[in-house]
Amino acid sequence: MSTNFAIIGGDLRIIKLAEMLAKEGNTVYTYGLEKAEELKDKKNIIFCEKLKQAIENTEIVIGPIPFSSNGKQINSPFSDSTISIREFMHMINAKILIAGSILPEIYDLANDEYVEIIDIMKREELAVLNTISTAEGAIEIAISNTNKILHGSEVLILGFGRIGKVLARKMAGLSARVTCAARKDEDFAWIKAYGHNATNINTLGENLSQFDIIVNTVPHLVLTPERLQYVKQDGLLIDLASNPGGIDKKTAKDRNLKLVWALALPGKVAPITTAEFIKDTIYNILKEIYKK
Repeated sequence: MSTNFAIIGGDLRIIKLAEMLAKEGNTVYTYGLEKAEELKDKKNIIFCEKLKQAIENTEIVIGPIPFSSNGKQINSPFSDSTISIREFMHMINAKILIAGSILPEIYDLANDEYVEIIDIMKREELAVLNTISTAEGAIEIAISNTNKILHGSEVLILGFGRIGKVLARKMAGLSARVTCAARKDEDFAWIKAYGHNATNINTLGENLSQFDIIVNTVPHLVLTPERLQYVKQDGLLIDLASNPGGIDKKTAKDRNLKLVWALALPGKVAPITTAEFIKDTIYNILKEIYKK
């Protein structure tokens, strides 16, 4: 059954999503994507000059991932126009908004405008699938930013959540010597079950000097200035955590350590695959909403 969608703003993942939805027979109204040349002249895709035109024919509005970087405008890198969040929320009154990484204050605006918000990044199926491209992206960064092969390299992964588990397995598959740092006894048990080395994240210190590559997945400060003094000068630091990250950026810079803060890797390294994951998740959401 075909559906009308409004897609407002977004990056390359959202462009690929629009193309996929239209190809499957859905009608897609877009605004804030006028620079997306690959969508032009595509069947079932309608470019709208006004925000109101894009949303008036549908109940389902798809926004960017992440929704906003500054809390004032929605992310629209493929547009020369800015889209005010306040105006946007007022315009989509009484509709369903599906977007990603939505700031808490935006929910207050949604309540005022009777907008139902669904943060797609909180969906378990998407979070799990996104770990695959995040892990592969981290490996790509590691290969590109070191002068040694991964085979035999000492790799430390901070955190053993979704990303830590997948990344550790893929690194081990490339014959890296993987150590995972965690806090919980349950995580230590799983780390050993997978065949990796385990260390307690609370006792990190001098042992950091043995690692060629350190990848952080923990969304709060782990590698403090005190701990960074033990990181080897020719080592590589990769921070996968969202702002403010888990590695003290100033100290790393002052010590001239090589640090790559790799945000939103799924959209950068695999926009087509990520768009497929997003599309399938949206279909799951619609089934739940309409009980089809």
